[in-house]
Amino acid sequence: MKNLHGNITKLYAFSFLQMMLFPMAIITLFWKEHAGLSLTQILLLQSIFSVVTVTLDYPAGYVSDRLGYRVALSIASLIGMVGWGMYTVANSFWTVLLAETLLGISLSFVSGSDSALLYETLKAEGNELQYARYEGRMNGFSQTGEAVGAVFAGLLYAAAPLSPFILQVAVWGAALLVTRSLIETPRESSHQLRSHLMEAIHTARYAFLENKHLRYTMLFSTLLGIASFFPVWLIQPYMRQTGVPIAWFGPVWAGANLMVALSAMASHRMHNYLGDRKMIWLFCLLIVAGYFGLGLVGGLWGFLFYYLLTCMRGLRGPIIRNHVQIESPSANRAAVLSLQSVSFRICFACVGPFVGKLADAVGVQQTFHLLMYGFLIGLPPLAILFLRSFRERCRGASEI
Repeated sequence: MKNLHGNITKLYAFSFLQMMLFPMAIITLFWKEHAGLSLTQILLLQSIFSVVTVTLDYPAGYVSDRLGYRVALSIASLIGMVGWGMYTVANSFWTVLLAETLLGISLSFVSGSDSALLYETLKAEGNELQYARYEGRMNGFSQTGEAVGAVFAGLLYAAAPLSPFILQVAVWGAALLVTRSLIETPRESSHQLRSHLMEAIHTARYAFLENKHLRYTMLFSTLLGIASFFPVWLIQPYMRQTGVPIAWFGPVWAGANLMVALSAMASHRMHNYLGDRKMIWLFCLLIVAGYFGLGLVGGLWGFLFYYLLTCMRGLRGPIIRNHVQIESPSANRAAVLSLQSVSFRICFACVGPFVGKLADAVGVQQTFHLLMYGFLIGLPPLAILFLRSFRERCRGASEI
């Protein structure tokens, strides 16, 4: 059990290394200035990335449940090294697409596996009720890692555009050493009498049809994820257009990720204070305020409104994922978590290219303005459905 408890520290380390993404603070500039991509192509690229992860995310989660979380995370680390290595020779849409495809495959094997291993480790110790707290810490380490990688990204890029990508290969090599040292947890067997395909279909039917609260949790989480994801790809050209010096890009990105980290670490405490209902409406308020500021205030310091969205992202992760974990059967935990990612990726693949085309046509700031109205319309109904299904679940549990 002592060795098993070591998984928690190792998962913190893996999360830190996985997200210590030296290229992220300048990746949009690299795509535009060195690969010659437009914003339409950039959002199309991310939509294709989403299709890749949608295609593989659920199968990878299913394989992870069968072969083990340690194996899945090690495969992810190896493919991640190859994907970032491809960027050292990427100079066109198609070479960038190949690199992103490899990184999408890598992400598919991470998705759900790290959180599932964390939950199963805590469950083996009889401590699963503290999952949101530990998940918040793991999210905090991941965002701190991205902040560390971003601090000097602008300077590295200015000195040698490929240096962030070379460093990234080394980081994933270190992540592989960590994943190889993880310990698999004892957990329930699926006792499957069905074929693997039928088992996968049964899990998807359970998540989206049979379990009402899990369905609305995933749908609400998808919209929250979309709200925090568009600025990731648009904030760099937004800062470029509003005159933010390129030397600021790394610190701005680092500050955004530190905001995610601090919010994730404080998430369970704030949840204990506010409760589910007020937390859910706080998420909605932060999104609308963030897009309002980005779209209507603008100016040199307009990017600070992006920090409201990163705050929401940090607060949301542990709370929403805890709802999913509670509703997930142990034998298919990673597969259910992967379905949440699949839902998000499908949605982004459908709308991403149109948002990119809109940004090319009317500008990034006006795009943020228009997106604000979309979230004003979409968020309240899903928030109400989520809270209603949660109340029904609590009422049913109390009757039992």
